[in-house]
Amino acid sequence: MAEKYIKVTQVKSELGHVARNRGTIRALGLDRIGDTNLLPDNPAVRGMVRQVNFLVSVDELTGAEAATAATAVATKKAQKAKKPAKVKKAKVTK
Repeated sequence: MAEKYIKVTQVKSELGHVARNRGTIRALGLDRIGDTNLLPDNPAVRGMVRQVNFLVSVDELTGAEAATAATAVATKKAQKAKKPAKVKKAKVTK
C-alpha cells in the first residue's frame, strides 16, 4: 500500500495570533509565508492542520506525487540552509 503524504503550505502570517497557533505552525515545520513541508498523513498531523487551517493550505499526495514533492521540498530546504560563501578582500598596498 502506498504511503500517503500531505503538503502543507503557510499562506498567512502567524503574527498577531495566540502562542498556541504560532507553536503549531513551528511544529508543522513552517517558518514563514510560502514555506512548504511534506508530512505523513496521520491523525496527529491532521489535528495540527485543523487547529491552524486559517493559516495554511493543504494538498493530499500519494505515490509518485509524494516522491516528487519530497525531492522538491528537500532541495528547497537545502538551498535555504546554504549560506553565501565569504569572499576575502585582497589587500591593496601602494
